[in-house]
Amino acid sequence: MLTELRNADGALPERYTGRMCGRYATALNEAEWSGIFPVSPDTVTLPEPRYNLAPTQGAPVIRELAGEWRLDVLRWGLIPAWAKSPADVRYNLFNARAEGVADKPSFRAAFRSRRCVMPASGFYEWRSGENGKQPYYISRTDGKPMLFAGLWERWERGDEQLESCTMITTEANEFMQQLHTRMPVILESEDRLVWLEEGPEELLEPSPEGVLQAWPVSRAVGNVRNEGPELIRALT
Repeated sequence: MLTELRNADGALPERYTGRMCGRYATALNEAEWSGIFPVSPDTVTLPEPRYNLAPTQGAPVIRELAGEWRLDVLRWGLIPAWAKSPADVRYNLFNARAEGVADKPSFRAAFRSRRCVMPASGFYEWRSGENGKQPYYISRTDGKPMLFAGLWERWERGDEQLESCTMITTEANEFMQQLHTRMPVILESEDRLVWLEEGPEELLEPSPEGVLQAWPVSRAVGNVRNEGPELIRALT
């Protein structure tokens, strides 16, 4: 379990400072989905549990569409509506920085009217060490699902259409600073509808201390082809 990783001199160990949260897990059962979204077997097909979801893959999101709350699977990595082609890697925007998200050309239209919640069981971050980068799995201490604040967008050219999403990140709280300088915006359950309906920037803040826990896991998670519950198990 990750509790305190400061060095003997009180300094934090080396952290990754580049783009963050490029892998996460959506290993939620039906009861957990039902606590987030009104699940009806007749109208909603629950996504299969995933333990190593990566950018460009399908990510489950909750959003409002045509006056209805929906659970859909969108491409993780936002493609702006004005992009010439989804193949342009400059627009593989799987993270959106909270700072200025309401004004940046890639996100401002989605921020105004296409917000979403990205449910998860946890996410991964890596910490550099003597033996290379060690992945850690981060989850809530109360065992509840995580609700990431996200945005979605629709790209269309002729008959071609692609819907995609991005995860909003903010500065890391003290706990996450041991692993990275940033963290996803994690909404509390009571704020999820406020985010979807109103999108106040005040919600785009780091999680309070004590909300998160982490433990080291297998380096196998670094390969996007690997899947399964063994990826989130703590190393012994």
